[in-house]
Amino acid sequence: MSMESTLSPLSPVGPSLSRELHTNESLPRLSHSLHELHSSVLSLAASDWYIFSGSQNEDISVWCKKSFKLKDTLRGHTGSVLALVYAAEKEWLFSSSGDSTVRVWSTVSLKPIYVIDPYLETGAGDLFSLAWSKKLQTIYIGCQNTSLQWFDFKTGPPSDSASSISRKAHKFFDSYPQYERRPADIYANNASSGQATPTLESVLPHFAIPVTNVVDAAHYGYIYSLAILEECDSGDVKLVSGSGDETIKIWDCTPRPIFNHEFECHIGAVFALVTQGDTIYGGCQDGIVKVLDIETKSIVRTIIVEEGVDILSLSLVKSDLYACLANGRVQRYSASFDCTASWQAHSGIVLSSIATQNDHRTVLLTGGNDDNINIWTVHVPKARSRSVALDFNRVGLTPLSIADNAVSDSDIVDDTLEYALSKFISIPSVSSSPSHREDCRQAGIWLKKCLSQLGATTSLIPTGEGMNPLVLGTFSGVQRQHAARKPRILFYGHYDVMPAPSDGWTSDPFVMTGKNGYLYGRGTTDNKGPIIAVAFAAAALLSSRQLAVDLVFLIEGEEESGSCGFEASVQAHKEAIGDVDAILISNSTWITDEHPCITYGLRGVVHCDIEISSSLPDLHSGIDGGGIVEPMNDMIQLLATLTGREKHVQIPGFYDHVRQQSENERRSFATLAEITGKPASWLSSRWSSPSLTVHNIEASGPQNATVIPGTVKSQVSIRIVPDQDLETISHSLRDHLTSSFSALDSPNKLQIEMKETADWWLGQLDGPWFQALESAVQEEWGVAPLRIREGGSIPSIPYLEKEFQCHALHLPMGQSSVSHFARYDQAHLPNERILLPSLQRGKAVVERFLLKVAEGDITRSEE
Repeated sequence: MSMESTLSPLSPVGPSLSRELHTNESLPRLSHSLHELHSSVLSLAASDWYIFSGSQNEDISVWCKKSFKLKDTLRGHTGSVLALVYAAEKEWLFSSSGDSTVRVWSTVSLKPIYVIDPYLETGAGDLFSLAWSKKLQTIYIGCQNTSLQWFDFKTGPPSDSASSISRKAHKFFDSYPQYERRPADIYANNASSGQATPTLESVLPHFAIPVTNVVDAAHYGYIYSLAILEECDSGDVKLVSGSGDETIKIWDCTPRPIFNHEFECHIGAVFALVTQGDTIYGGCQDGIVKVLDIETKSIVRTIIVEEGVDILSLSLVKSDLYACLANGRVQRYSASFDCTASWQAHSGIVLSSIATQNDHRTVLLTGGNDDNINIWTVHVPKARSRSVALDFNRVGLTPLSIADNAVSDSDIVDDTLEYALSKFISIPSVSSSPSHREDCRQAGIWLKKCLSQLGATTSLIPTGEGMNPLVLGTFSGVQRQHAARKPRILFYGHYDVMPAPSDGWTSDPFVMTGKNGYLYGRGTTDNKGPIIAVAFAAAALLSSRQLAVDLVFLIEGEEESGSCGFEASVQAHKEAIGDVDAILISNSTWITDEHPCITYGLRGVVHCDIEISSSLPDLHSGIDGGGIVEPMNDMIQLLATLTGREKHVQIPGFYDHVRQQSENERRSFATLAEITGKPASWLSSRWSSPSLTVHNIEASGPQNATVIPGTVKSQVSIRIVPDQDLETISHSLRDHLTSSFSALDSPNKLQIEMKETADWWLGQLDGPWFQALESAVQEEWGVAPLRIREGGSIPSIPYLEKEFQCHALHLPMGQSSVSHFARYDQAHLPNERILLPSLQRGKAVVERFLLKVAEGDITRSEE
């Protein structure tokens, strides 16, 4: 039975690249719960002594950290308490509310100190978010009316902004009963009867934010979240804002926020923000966390926590990130973005969270709409650097060996690469099988999400009805100060695979299996493995701030079926792909099993289907043999005209334009002959000489020895080399078949159909791009790579070169056997595999290559 027939057409695969490494033993322990009746916990803050919880019932509850008893209730707000921020150096608590006020409380006396009214007062709407800058002594406020406002305590309030006894009356909250027919005033809610008397609330200093302290329309949506960066490498104070307009903005604060940069998340509202160093984590709708780097202004990772479930709060404990979800769950992610814990924290929605110290332990506080504050004892991870700050302008690019040590443990990176590849392999994206059409589409969607999580901007490009989409993903690097412009490299690959019948396989072809250093599975070498390796190379440089080129992924899903729709789609979306300086491919094997290679040439191909048929049905040879002109005899005679002795192709003019081998290539082939033990003439015949192959002869009828078939078909291909013209050879083959058949004077009918064609390709060996790649291979492997050619064809390479007017480079990662010249990696065959170290070092080669391109400031103009 075929393996294909045992698989469902749709094989859903989880999109997240985060490995699930959690166990029951690794889960945080629930040490205590604090309960308030009918009170959703919207916000949390903590001092050394107290836990503060802002609720839907307008109050702030104060809990003792030591006894977990309710210490006090702070009253004054007349709307839900949406945000709390603790200013430790001043021992102040800031609270903002749906009543359009910010209140300041003493965390020592637990008494109110100030009330801050935003500009436009209630016109500002709900005050969703707060952020306190210790350096600037300034409180920042994110408003429902999309404004960003601030109050500076260092310079003090403007002379006309404070009053000890007066503030503007709120026409709703400060109104009297209608029957009293009195205008609203600040005493309305404080009078017991008759004449109102001033109270503590009424004599509190009220500060009004002036119009000069407002950024109108800071976003095009509600400002749900704010965070302060005071420990970034620049030393400046930066404000981060997240909004319902699906963006995160960076502001330079003096204290006035001055717009610096905008990240477009394209995921939904940004409900939560936390920062660490120069890294920002944004919790978004639909279960996505965006990881942003301020220095390079890039999205370095996208974490898919749980698709379709909003993330409403984030907290950090050293390098561990805690994501709180609307389904009541909390998930923990390590510095390598692996999911190390996942648990049901509340019976409802997790609305708020904060990490704090309690009795020399680190605890995570979570608040939900189930009226509970849960206190979790959490493990504190060992300190580990996720990225390294580099000054491109001053010191240039850090050597790769240094970056590897600074970023993360290489074993973790390699494990994540294998994990991603195992998911990719599990999707049976067989483009030639209609039953796997949906699997192919799902493979494209998965790859798009994979590249997005690694830091690329991604999209799917349609290729036509019934055909698989292209995946377009761009890793954007940082332009170096003295570079003319960023080099832009296009990486081409394909996510579709060949069929994998179970016969001959020693394991499930769509379950990646590791054995004796190899990874087995359909697509491991052709072409899913190299795609993942290159993607992780770009991600590694991006996260360590060393990516100084743009790397554009263009991955198709129809390569194994003739690349249908590829060229038309590339032309239609060329603007989205952008200008390209060079093309990189990794879709072949070495010439040996241990010596690295670079491929610099491919033969072209012309496929031709031939059919000869009579006007008669299939006949019996014992009755009609000798009485008719048989199509089979015609086919044999026709095919015999194509080649003569010594494999010489007999099509007129076939060899007229074949490029003669240069002296340099002749010496190169002689060196390769010594390494492989094969004659140089043998290498030349399969790499630089044209050839013609008859693949099969297929007859109609029951295929027994007594039948004269009425129709006979054959498939023929020609491999062409420089400088044969593809169209000329195609026409010459058709003309030769037509004239040779006419010479037979047969009554039968000849039909010729030219199928897939591909031009030959020859790389530029003396250009800076090839030299950069050759140098990268030599540095990684410690030996100069062999320069080889391939006898096969990849149609997209010469096409992309012509379309983008630039040169292509081909870096093989697979292996071959010297003794048999078989493909060790078994591409297209049972037990397809790739050597794990080759995949890992292939990734390292790409990293080195991209660094060298940036260092050398290579662009297309230098070719």
